[in-house]
Amino acid sequence: MRWLPWPLPALLSWAAAWVLFLACQPLGEGWALGLAALAGAGLGLLHTRRWRRVIVALGFPLSILTLSAAMPAWGWLLPCAVLALVYPASTWRDAPLFPTPRGALADLAARVPLAPGSAILDLGCGLGHGLRELRRAYPEARLAGIEWSRPLAWLCRRLCPFAEVRRGDMWRLDWSGYALVYVFQRPESMARVWDKACRELGAEAWLVSLDFQIEGVEPQAQLNLSRGHSLWLYKPANGAQLAG
Repeated sequence: MRWLPWPLPALLSWAAAWVLFLACQPLGEGWALGLAALAGAGLGLLHTRRWRRVIVALGFPLSILTLSAAMPAWGWLLPCAVLALVYPASTWRDAPLFPTPRGALADLAARVPLAPGSAILDLGCGLGHGLRELRRAYPEARLAGIEWSRPLAWLCRRLCPFAEVRRGDMWRLDWSGYALVYVFQRPESMARVWDKACRELGAEAWLVSLDFQIEGVEPQAQLNLSRGHSLWLYKPANGAQLAG
């Protein structure tokens, strides 16, 4: 299902589980539930990312539990409205809320030293987990974050008063002037991130990606972190030709 934009694969997988559940009703409620749940889990395994596997696999069981809780029909509109408010459809091609793990950037300053007062940008800063880790790594830097979701940007400003957090489109923001751009996005977004970084970042600027490398581009370094995380360090000015 890699050719389908997220979250369509999840929606189709949940629908398939429900179709199987309804089709297996003659076998009995227990068999129908078990087979549909197994089908959902199997469809989840088609995805390469752990978080997508979990979302797909849990969709059918959670919907069954919600229905059994005697929630009124209009109650389904509440989570949909919250989801649409936090993540409008225009952002579905970018990452959902990916919090940067605590300590993930602890060794970054040793590998990428920056002068005091350097400007650092966190793309899609969410609730500020990445900004807080960047502050620990670079306490004297000027930190900025951009977040498309209006509620998340509002909360991030209050959680991270030490940073300049704006609500906006990271693809329209000018990245020039930043000494380091930090990103924790999706694999599908990385080629676009690289192209924009090569066009806009300065000769000495760094692009740092948590977990997701840029296909076809040689990093300056890769740091293996705990719990299977990796940090990929790039200098767009040095590797621009490799991306082409």
